Amino acid sequence: MSTYILVHGAMHGGWCWRHVAPLLRDAGHDVWAPTLTGQGERVHLLTPQTSVHTHIEDIVNVVNYNDLDNLVMVFHSYSGGLAGPIVEHLETRVRAIVFAGAFLQYPGESNFDVEPESSRTMFEALATDSGDGWRIPVADGLLDRWGITDPALAAELRRKLTDFSLTFSRGVVDYDPAPMEALPRTYIEHTAPPLAPLALSIERARTDGWTMREIATGHDMMLTDPQGTARLLLETASAGA
Repeated sequence: MSTYILVHGAMHGGWCWRHVAPLLRDAGHDVWAPTLTGQGERVHLLTPQTSVHTHIEDIVNVVNYNDLDNLVMVFHSYSGGLAGPIVEHLETRVRAIVFAGAFLQYPGESNFDVEPESSRTMFEALATDSGDGWRIPVADGLLDRWGITDPALAAELRRKLTDFSLTFSRGVVDYDPAPMEALPRTYIEHTAPPLAPLALSIERARTDGWTMREIATGHDMMLTDPQGTARLLLETASAGA
């Protein structure tokens, strides 16, 4: 049995894994889907001071205080930047890493450093125009960007997505890459549609020897194709056995 730690991306919360988690549990695994500070049901804790380091501590504390082990760590989108520091903290507990359409940051980089300049410009403009200078507000253009076409899912996302701090996108992560490089690493690339800002991260994963997988759905794969997402995650656990 593996313990899956499912880490959501920007503007989401642990709730976004609700269709994937039962499928992993039905296969005999333990599953945790924590919500990062300032996101999801913890949106009331979002402040300009909440940082990437807060989010690293969120996940490390869930693992340590619940004595979790044999971990398959799954990172979506923004949370890929948390992976290196988290694995460094939890080195002996982690058995495999999965990036589900996640950004791959090297030591000394921020999320903005691995995205195109156009993304930084867009998010900073949204924060300036509608987010008091520090919050990136939820906008319908983001749903289009993520390939959300189902009206019911789009309506749910408009209700549940939460503003995101520029501090998270600008936060630099420093870590020793060796612990993560020593683990089985899988990158799940979504192709229908792809997300152009992930191009650098995908190329890095391929060059660095990650196992590459594809899924024919959009960026919120856990919501638009939970069965396909769960299947790929279960294959990862089997491969790392």
